[in-house]
Amino acid sequence: MLALARLLVFGFLVLSVIYVCLSLYSRSVRRGKLEKEWDEEVKEGDREAFVRDGLLDYDGSLRRKLILGVYVIPICVVSFIIYATNFW
Repeated sequence: MLALARLLVFGFLVLSVIYVCLSLYSRSVRRGKLEKEWDEEVKEGDREAFVRDGLLDYDGSLRRKLILGVYVIPICVVSFIIYATNFW
């Protein structure tokens, strides 16, 4: 039981680090695309406001929610492996 608790704690910590890194990377890529779009197409108004509004739209997007798969997929895989080795 102690081994399972250790696996859960360290797994959660590793997955959290991966989630934060992936989330920051995805957000920076989106910011770069918004800045490039403003430079090439819009060029009217405030650039920072355009980027800020685009990032607010990104915060509610499906892509942002799909990054939570970092937690879901490994937990499902490990659960299946534990089930398969113990009960099949």
